[in-house]
This record gives sequence, C-alpha cells and structure tokens, in this order.
Amino acid sequence: MTNKLLSLINNENRASIAVETGNAMHALLQKVFYPCNDGCDTEILKKISKTPELCEYMGKLSKTEVPIAGFVNGVFISRRIDRLYVNPQTKKVVVLDYKTDINRELYFKKYTEQLREYHDLLKQVYPDFNIQCKILWTHDFTLENVI
Repeated sequence: MTNKLLSLINNENRASIAVETGNAMHALLQKVFYPCNDGCDTEILKKISKTPELCEYMGKLSKTEVPIAGFVNGVFISRRIDRLYVNPQTKKVVVLDYKTDINRELYFKKYTEQLREYHDLLKQVYPDFNIQCKILWTHDFTLENVI
C-alpha cells in the first residue's frame, strides 16, 4: 500500500513539475525574438543562435501565442499556436510548437494530431503557402519536422 501511494505521489509530483517547467519555458520563449530584443533570456538566445533555421523562425516575421479557430472535418476548434512564422515573399508558413518532454515518443502521436489541426486551419488562411509544422524540443533546442 505504501509503495503504491508513494508511486502515485511521485507521478503527481512529476506531472506538476513538468507542467510548471513547460509553462515557464513558454513564458520565456514568448519574449524572445532573434536578434535579441530588450529583456530576452541570453542563455536561450545562445541555444537558438546555434541553429540558423531556428534564428529565422524566431525573427521579425514571427509572432507568439497566435490564436486560430475554424472548422476541421466539420468540427469547430480553437487553438493557440506557440510561434507562427509567415514569410509572404517566399510564401512559407512555419508553426513552431514548443515541447519540454525528454521522451519524444511518449506523446508524439498526440502532438502530430495537434500539428495536423494547426496545418489544416492555416491552409484555410494561407491556401497558396507552403505550411510546415515543427516541434521545438526545448530540452536540447532541436527542431523536428512533423508536417
């Protein structure tokens, strides 16, 4: 009985810590634009600067916490995109979804479904654009192409 209770408490603590960590990282990344704007976290900026593609997506053509809503497969959905990069000259749209998980496979199917919804909603707004959806794994600042 004690081991089960400890296991439940530990799982609840891990979940709580994961949510807190994710929320804190999202809050930091909302303020970061490349090159650095006032008040951005220099440690995060160093991590971003190691990936030229990420520098572009975190630049002046991007926006954070972008609301989007519409119908996908006859169902109304309303979401918030972590970071949206739109380049009208190249007709390119990139969704960056921040994930703090270390185990990339654990929720990957769920994340893919989430990004598929973003893609389908954005295709209605930007029908002639190339839309890509990527995960930014914040534990190592790597990008993974999903769609």
